[in-house]
Amino acid sequence: MTMNAEEIRELAADEIKQRIVDEKDQLSHMTFQHAVAELPNPMVLRHKRRLIARLNSILVEKESNS
Repeated sequence: MTMNAEEIRELAADEIKQRIVDEKDQLSHMTFQHAVAELPNPMVLRHKRRLIARLNSILVEKESNS
């Protein structure tokens, strides 16, 4: 599921941290799958990495404002 920055900003810091953990787990699993057998759509790896970066950026933004 793709989230935009506005949707992420509505989440609490703890929820964002949990999402980062979940997304990193999914990314590592997908990366392993891609190494063993080709994924149907390898672009999802890029989208996951960008989502994790977006989550991290907004988390830092929220923590610096607090």
